[in-house]
Amino acid sequence: MFGRLSDNNERTMKLKHMSWLLLMVTAAQSSWADNHAELIAQARSAAPDLISADATVVYRGKVLAEGTNGWTCMPETLPDDNAPMCNDAVWMELMAAMGAGESYTVKKLGISYMLQGDAGVSNSDPAHPDGVNAPDFIKEGAHLMIALPREMLEGITDDPHAGGPYVMWGDTPYAHIMVPLEDENRSPPPAD
Repeated sequence: MFGRLSDNNERTMKLKHMSWLLLMVTAAQSSWADNHAELIAQARSAAPDLISADATVVYRGKVLAEGTNGWTCMPETLPDDNAPMCNDAVWMELMAAMGAGESYTVKKLGISYMLQGDAGVSNSDPAHPDGVNAPDFIKEGAHLMIALPREMLEGITDDPHAGGPYVMWGDTPYAHIMVPLEDENRSPPPAD
């Protein structure tokens, strides 16, 4: 008699546990779908609709939406920085090389949109250990980034406060032109 009660109790507990797990998985899938839509919208906000609407959306290595136009949008540039970007193939290669610490040679024009701005970095060193406190820290509002072969960067200032486009990370393989599109949300020049 006690064995049967024990078996029934065990089955009841297993059923409750399975129901709870099913409920949790369903809730997680629902939450993931909600977050998925938010992440896709965040990623696509980085570029004009004519580019982002048909772009692939990637979040931390996972494809959230397949695209058809060769562009890739991400809801963040670095984990949790809330700085979405949309890149063409050249910029995706450049970012992959930078992430791996590998050299990269820009051979043709590459474009990246960051219409929501960025979180700020060192203007000279993409790997600065404390970019927010770098002496050349710059935070941009809406901007474009243009990767070009190195010889095409000659004669362009690397001073982000000179007014207009400037070269970022000029002494690295990841040098590119920053094209500010607004003055708002831009970090002020450092105090002397």
